[in-house]
Amino acid sequence: MSSDQEIVPVVVFDGNYWEAALVKSLLENAEIFAFLKDEYRTALAPWQVIPGDNGAVKVMVSNVDFEKAQLVVKEFEKAQKEGTPNEEF
Repeated sequence: MSSDQEIVPVVVFDGNYWEAALVKSLLENAEIFAFLKDEYRTALAPWQVIPGDNGAVKVMVSNVDFEKAQLVVKEFEKAQKEGTPNEEF
């Protein structure tokens, strides 16, 4: 990274609060700093919710870490699609 490149936060994932918190945790485990945006918006100001976005909570990372973060998010989404098998005890 060149010293003149600006570091800005970018959205790497959006979803409900629980999904976003899980993705944030996965990113932090991969040593990527992440934070949640709009996590309280629907509770504090429901009139500001944009129709169609279902109150999505956004996971933000640095533009420098974006590509690495996308890999983590893709693995999460892949695991979500595959689901976890039901195990009988």
